[in-house]
Amino acid sequence: MKKIFLFLFCLVGTYSGLSAQTDMRLYDMIKGISSTRIAQDVKTLVDFGTRHTLSDTISSTQGIGAARRFIKKEFEAISLACGGCLEVSYQKTLVKKGTNERIFEDVWVVNVVAIQRGTTHPNTYIMMSGDIDSRISDPNNATDASPGANDNASGMAGTLEAARLLSQYSFGNSIVYLGLSGEEQGLFGGGGFAQEAMEKQWDIIGVFNNDMIGNTTGIDGVKDNRAFRIFSEPTPVTETEAQRRARRFYGGEVDGVSRQLARYVYQKTKTYMPEMNPMLIYRLDRFGRGGHHRPFNDKGFAGIRIMEAHENYNQQHQDLRTENGVLYGDRIQHVDFDYAAKLTAVNTINLAALAWAPPAPKEVAIGGIVAPSAVLRWSAVAGAVAYKIYWRDTTSPTWEFSRVVTDATECTLEGIVVDNYFFGVAALGPEGHQSVVAFPNKILR
Repeated sequence: MKKIFLFLFCLVGTYSGLSAQTDMRLYDMIKGISSTRIAQDVKTLVDFGTRHTLSDTISSTQGIGAARRFIKKEFEAISLACGGCLEVSYQKTLVKKGTNERIFEDVWVVNVVAIQRGTTHPNTYIMMSGDIDSRISDPNNATDASPGANDNASGMAGTLEAARLLSQYSFGNSIVYLGLSGEEQGLFGGGGFAQEAMEKQWDIIGVFNNDMIGNTTGIDGVKDNRAFRIFSEPTPVTETEAQRRARRFYGGEVDGVSRQLARYVYQKTKTYMPEMNPMLIYRLDRFGRGGHHRPFNDKGFAGIRIMEAHENYNQQHQDLRTENGVLYGDRIQHVDFDYAAKLTAVNTINLAALAWAPPAPKEVAIGGIVAPSAVLRWSAVAGAVAYKIYWRDTTSPTWEFSRVVTDATECTLEGIVVDNYFFGVAALGPEGHQSVVAFPNKILR
C-alpha cells in the first residue's frame, strides 16, 4: 500500500535554493571576460608563424612547439595567481607516419592540460577545449605562414581566458582547460586525450569544443555578433543494440547525452545572456566536416561544438593571397574580439554552473503505459537537495515544462499522458545549480 501511495503524489514547491537567475557570480563572470586579453593571446599565437602539427618544435619563436610552450606557461601563470589551483601538464600521443595521408612523418601530438580539481567530486569533469594547430590550403604544408587567427587561436584564447576567470572560484566538480593538437591532421589530440580519460575512468559531464568563435561576417554577407551554433549528435554511437531497439518503441531519437548538454547550454545562455541567440544544430558537426568533440563522442562521452553562426570559407584553410580583389587567409584582422569574448562568456557560465551542480541521476525510470498519468522514478544523487522533472512536446527542441520535487525520488504527473511528451530529470544543488537533464533509461512495468 505504501508503494501505491507514493505514486499518487510528489512534494513540490518547497525547494529554497537560488532560482536560475539569482547567482550573481555568473553575471560577474560575464562582465569579467576581457576581449583585450583574448586579442593579445590570439596575436601571440598568430605570431608563431605556423602552428601546423608537424611544424618546428625547437624554435622559441616559430612553430607549434613554441605555441604549446606559451600556452603551458600561461596556464602556469594562472595557477600561480590562484595559489596553485591548476594542475598543468602535457599529454602526448605518438602518431606514426602513414596513419593517414596527412601524417607524412612520425609525430608526437602534444596537448596542454590544466585541471582545476573539484573539492567534492574530483573525478567528475567538465571540459573546455580549443585547438592549438593551424593549416593552410595544403594540409601537409608545415612551413609556410599559417596564422590560424580564427581557426583556432580564437578558441584557444577563449579557453585561456575562461581559466583566468574560473580559477578565482572553487567548485565541487573538476574543470579541465584543454589545448588540443593534431585537429587538422585527423583529430588526433582529442582522440589521444579521450582514450586516456577512458583508461583513467574519468566521469566526464561533457566537453565544450570551441572551434572558431571569432568571425561575425559570413561569406554570404551576413554580419551577426549575437548568434552562435551548438552542434550535438542525437544519440551515442556506443549504445547497444538493445538500447537501439528500446528507442524504437519508447523514443529518445534526439535525447542522447550530447543533445542534453547542448540543451543545457542553450537554456543557461537564454537565462543569463538573453541578448545572445544560441542555435541548436541537430547534427554532429557541420555537413560532412568534423571537430575535436567527436573523439570524445566516439568513446561515449557527451561533447558539443560551440562556434560562430556565420563562417567565411575564404578565411579557412587558405594560403595567404589576394585574388580578384578578395583577401584570402585566416588573418587576425578578421577576428571580432568582442564576439569571441561573448562566446567565451557562454562557456564560462556553463562550466561554472555544471561544476557547482550535483551529478545527474544515474537511473531514471518511466512508466504510465495505458494510464492517465506519467510516472517517474530516479536514483538519489549525493549532494542534491531537490530534483527537477522536465517534459516537452515530442517535436519541441528544448524542454518546455518543469516541476521541482523535494523529499522524494519518484513522482506521478497527474493528467500528463506519457505518450504525448518526452521526459527527463535533473538534480538540484543547494545554490540552485542543476545537473544536465537525464533522459529515462529504464521502463517501469
